[in-house]
Amino acid sequence: MEGEFKNFIKVWILATTCLCYCYYVASKIPKGVFRLISLLPIFYLFIILPLVLTSFHLGAPTTFFLIWLANFKLLLFSFDQGPLSPASLKLFHFISLTYLPIKLRQNNDPSHTQKHQTAYTTSAPFLPRRVVLPLKVLLVALLFHCYSYKQFLHPYLILALYCLHMYLELEIILAISATPARVLFGFELEPQFNEPYLATSLQDFWGRRWNLMVTSILHPTVYYPVRQFFMGLIGQTWASLPAFVATFVVSGLMHEIIYFYVTRVSPTWEVTWFFIVHGVCVVIEVALKKMAKGRWELDRAISIPLTVVFVGVTAVWLFFPQLTRNRIDDKAIGEYSIFVNLLKQELMCFLSYFFNGIQ
Repeated sequence: MEGEFKNFIKVWILATTCLCYCYYVASKIPKGVFRLISLLPIFYLFIILPLVLTSFHLGAPTTFFLIWLANFKLLLFSFDQGPLSPASLKLFHFISLTYLPIKLRQNNDPSHTQKHQTAYTTSAPFLPRRVVLPLKVLLVALLFHCYSYKQFLHPYLILALYCLHMYLELEIILAISATPARVLFGFELEPQFNEPYLATSLQDFWGRRWNLMVTSILHPTVYYPVRQFFMGLIGQTWASLPAFVATFVVSGLMHEIIYFYVTRVSPTWEVTWFFIVHGVCVVIEVALKKMAKGRWELDRAISIPLTVVFVGVTAVWLFFPQLTRNRIDDKAIGEYSIFVNLLKQELMCFLSYFFNGIQ
């Protein structure tokens, strides 16, 4: 793990150097094709850099941040769009917005702020948010402890625990990675998750609750261009349907890339089909809502469990098999054990040094 940490530091130093080039050189080139060409070497470097890392907890987030978030944001930046387009951005702001999973809250738009706060506070947890995150960290630790007894647990129960684990650990990682931007620069950020276990539909789950940073990137890069293209073919009312499918297909392909970097085996396309299935179901759901025109709606007591169960069942069917087949779950659990043992050693060294100093 010592060598892995050194490679991790080297990767992010090189990535930061690349973003300095984007800020000082590429930003001076007129927007459009020429700026896009000037960024092609950066796209290539961001694609190959995560290959240096082999651990799950360092490799997977780095792949997500560089290959997906950073490259998609730089693609928008090529045409002066997206979060990197304001010319007033400082260097460290530019770097933070590029590869961190953050989105600045638009305080200058009262309607947006009111709409966002209403949507978020209606499903806010009963405990203060500063208390919720430590509780989720504790719950993840308990889940890792439960994995010690995997041989006594039913396989379906283990997969259900993986579903919970994936949500908790992803939210924790994204929250921790966003902390420097909030603390150092005072950014007021949009929430990255909006209690996805309270989703009343698949559209609500994917569009308003689950990993909202990805949603904010996929909309301008995939959804809006595809919808604009189909508006001239099938009209404004139905143009969103192929745009939904295209967005889910791209999301599936990006997850397939992350899976390849984590497993280092040829893709089986199961995770891509997971997103295609959900994309088709969202299209059906939206079409039915358009035809019903608000005349019929399921009660939340029914729609929430149906949504959560559907996401969980399809995840067990298509999302997790590629990870469990290649024993990535065991690898992640092993890395956690190494981290805990390393933390214990460092704590013992600190306590020994402290008490020896007192004596």
